[in-house]
Amino acid sequence: MFTDARGLTLTTSSEAAAGHFSAAIDDYLDYRLSASAKIKMALDEDPDFVLALYFRTCFLQMLETGAVLPKVNAAVGEMKGRLASVTPRERAHVMALEAWAQGDIIGACRLWEDILAEHPLDILALKLHHYLTFWTGRSYAMRGGVARALPAWNADTPGYASIQGMYAFGLEECGEYAAAERWGREAVERNGEDLWAIHAVAHVLEMQGRTAEGVKWLDFSEDRWAGRNPFIGHVWWHGALFNLSQGNYDAALSLYDERMCAVNSKFYVDMQNQVSLLKRLELRGVEVGDRWEALADHGETRIDDHILAFNDVHFCLALAAAGRSDSAQRHISSMAAFGDIDSGWTASTMAATTVPLCQALVAYEAGNYGGTCDILWPLKDDITAIGGSHAQRDMFAQILCDAALRDGRFAMARSLYSERVSLRPSSRMNWQYYADALDGLGEAGAAAAARIQAAAAPEPAA
Repeated sequence: MFTDARGLTLTTSSEAAAGHFSAAIDDYLDYRLSASAKIKMALDEDPDFVLALYFRTCFLQMLETGAVLPKVNAAVGEMKGRLASVTPRERAHVMALEAWAQGDIIGACRLWEDILAEHPLDILALKLHHYLTFWTGRSYAMRGGVARALPAWNADTPGYASIQGMYAFGLEECGEYAAAERWGREAVERNGEDLWAIHAVAHVLEMQGRTAEGVKWLDFSEDRWAGRNPFIGHVWWHGALFNLSQGNYDAALSLYDERMCAVNSKFYVDMQNQVSLLKRLELRGVEVGDRWEALADHGETRIDDHILAFNDVHFCLALAAAGRSDSAQRHISSMAAFGDIDSGWTASTMAATTVPLCQALVAYEAGNYGGTCDILWPLKDDITAIGGSHAQRDMFAQILCDAALRDGRFAMARSLYSERVSLRPSSRMNWQYYADALDGLGEAGAAAAARIQAAAAPEPAA
């Protein structure tokens, strides 16, 4: 047996395989495409290396499509045949992957938590736990997973910057912005290649409305991130949001066309990024041309593919925005049926959250703004179960706000925009629409005061 970079036992007969495995983890933490090749090198050295096979299968599972499940399940079966010879920690990893493949995301997370209670330096368990708690919207679980392991780490532990970046993001999603920014910037200072830490700081700047700073924070050349996996498209998405808030619509569209669409657009995160940006552009009155068509074409292929609720919502929105209401309705019917027959986390969100949210989006795209309000208003505070971040889910809040104004529900709009100007007073758009709602209610003096605030707001996009 050998050990990884943090001293954890690896059941392998090959020192070279152990070295390749540790190098693959490093590349995975930096979102490098080379991680898969290094796992292959580890398995070439030792084909019986269970944790390397597990890691390779995790990459497959992270494609988040049912199309890969036969291969994932076959690999899990192969690994289970070798568990008698591995450590309890490695055995628990395989059991977590099996739960994940079966849709039991919470069960998988609990197994990784069990591993971390015994082995807080298991950075692979920590990163995978971080990943899946994110897709369930459980921000306190995401922050807690890192916080419980953190005392075992120090600046000399390999991978410490990645732990800092994960902790920064967990803090940000729990609203602890000052601490999140401090941890995130320290992580970037320690490892300037850490996309997750860069992304965590971007989230802080987004949530605080510091979008001019955000434009500068993500002012990297495309070549700067060569060799990264499709997560880089999400970083460019943040850059596009910052430009959007600053009124730089051409720059946002350029990021969409030249960077976000330059990566594998069939990867689920890319689909989310692209759908979300196009809709936000349209909410600001920007024409996006025929860009919905390619996204809807892909959405057609995922109608019965229910792995992440967050994916389902974006596939459905792409179909509806492209005018394919029949396909969107088929997608909704498929989600409802999946919720009836499956017992996993994604299925559990369907009836209460995912299906009605999709119904609201279809209503909005059909111009049924009253129907949109009727569904989204009672649902607005209960959509975290679909996963994603606060920044990502804000698109649904923006759609509800727009629908309320369009349908003349000015009291509802005033309530919604009161919240938005309280939480993000830097946004000119928030103040202007707040003023519109006040005008609709006949509150001319308050509307005039809101427009004064809008004129002074540092985020100029209207």
